[in-house]
Amino acid sequence: MSRIAIITDTDASLPLELAGAHAIVQVPIVVQFGEESYRDVYDLDSAATFARIDREDQLPTTAAPSPGDFRAAYQSAFDGGAERVLCFTVSAEVSATYAAAVSARGLLPERDITVCDTRSLSMGQGLMVLAAARAVADGASVEEAMEVALDTGDRTHLFAALPTLKYLAMSGRVGHLVAGMATLLDVKPVLTIREGKLDLLERVRTLKRSWERVVALCVEAVGGHSIEGFATVHANAEEEARQLEGLLREALEVPVEIIHAGLNPGLAVHSGAGMVGAAFTVGK
Repeated sequence: MSRIAIITDTDASLPLELAGAHAIVQVPIVVQFGEESYRDVYDLDSAATFARIDREDQLPTTAAPSPGDFRAAYQSAFDGGAERVLCFTVSAEVSATYAAAVSARGLLPERDITVCDTRSLSMGQGLMVLAAARAVADGASVEEAMEVALDTGDRTHLFAALPTLKYLAMSGRVGHLVAGMATLLDVKPVLTIREGKLDLLERVRTLKRSWERVVALCVEAVGGHSIEGFATVHANAEEEARQLEGLLREALEVPVEIIHAGLNPGLAVHSGAGMVGAAFTVGK
């Protein structure tokens, strides 16, 4: 193990195989159906989650990992030979995960642990974590790796199209009034991340148009620069994400190899099935 361990949470949407290849540990968000609790990704996937939602007609709740969960991850890293831990969490604006990670640091006061709020989520967060892991593999210090991650975050964009705002409203991630208007007008929302939170960027009338807007927004954000990292993201909609990828490849010089990231249940239950989008880092 590297002397610096990289830890994040499953809201980063990093595919398990990819995270494993870069020695990134993901502490699971908690997904709860009634009295039954599950570890995000490790105990259930989005397909099983939405099948149960459809069957029971009820949205599960989600919760941040506990300080104990993070403490266990930190301790495991040190037991494995790490001298320092660098932990990146989903935005504190949308989750108590950062607070839990900081609290866990206090449980191991003799250890060298740095916790960073990415002020992002899904592959916006994931691309930052990957950048830090690669920097560490190349010999960067904790401070240098965190600087690389934050710089990556500054140049990373995420745009997504949703079939409906229903699930976001049910979860409290957007206002019920806005969701009600979207349902009334039968519009399709386009979302982005601003100041650490999901933000309703546009409302268009058809799903086809919302995909077109995602592609146009991506082109505008790239602005003729290179693309350092690219991921498609989706909520239980892999086929649709592949279709969006095709549109993006027609409009942009997308890297040949990209990340195909399905939102884990901890995030997917808030967006709802059918969400598709892209996250990417623009070159300097």
